[in-house]
Amino acid sequence: MTTLLPVLLAVHGAVAQGILWGIMTLGVLLTFRILNIADMTVDGSFAAGGAVSAVLITHGMNPLLTLVFAFLMGSVTGLCTGLLHTKLHIHEILAGILSMIALYSINIRIMGRSNIGLLGEATVINILQEKFSISPNAASLIVGVLFISVIIVAMYWFFGTEIGSAIRATGNNEHMVRALGADTDFMKILGLMIANGLVALSGALVAQSQGYGDVGMGTGTIVIGLASIIIGEVIRGKHISFGAYLISVVLGSIVYRIIIAIVLQLGLRPTDLKLFTAIIVASALAIPVVKKNMRPSRKAAAKERA
Repeated sequence: MTTLLPVLLAVHGAVAQGILWGIMTLGVLLTFRILNIADMTVDGSFAAGGAVSAVLITHGMNPLLTLVFAFLMGSVTGLCTGLLHTKLHIHEILAGILSMIALYSINIRIMGRSNIGLLGEATVINILQEKFSISPNAASLIVGVLFISVIIVAMYWFFGTEIGSAIRATGNNEHMVRALGADTDFMKILGLMIANGLVALSGALVAQSQGYGDVGMGTGTIVIGLASIIIGEVIRGKHISFGAYLISVVLGSIVYRIIIAIVLQLGLRPTDLKLFTAIIVASALAIPVVKKNMRPSRKAAAKERA
């Protein structure tokens, strides 16, 4: 029992962090699956959200209000990437990389140094913790559930509207949408702005949860987001309603964090996490291919038996 206690505590913390990171996953879902764009900006916009929130908190702003500015900062980064891609016709991946590289310097400029500690500062997490006398993980879990619920409802509603449907259609068939008279460049820019706004919001909440903002906190965010999406798709499948799809990727984020927490408790080095994440993504991507290749062999075996 005593040996299981550290694992259970790690899993509890992983669930709380998985929900906070799930907001980022929803942003990556918007670009990767809905817009069909592999947006590398998120590595920078995640850290930008944490940087903006940390700086504003240390200057006395209400921690809840800083989340608004973090979202706006993320939206601006998405706008820059969208303009580079649509107006200057730079390839989407290169446009994202350019924004990500630029954001590294910008984030240091925002913070004035490589990281800012929030020890002793009021955050959304510790305010809730002190008010209800709960643990930091419980406070993070409550905040995450509240935010993720509102965001999923808002996304479900928005992507059912005319503009939201046009964004989804742009990702499915850009040429058809353009032939119908819609401005696909605007749809891409708007989608990138919303996605990176969500990523930055997640970064701000994670910064408040962990107690510091760091210029390197967004490193590998795109891979983590993709891993969470793919795990969510494996859990629930892609052929489900849009609302269930949004929930499934958040579950994927939670499962990913639980897996990481367990393997760390089992002795995996933190420096090996990137390799482990790459293996998870590659394995999850390989599952549909393996299933597809197994079907003809099963049919052939069935014919032989007949």
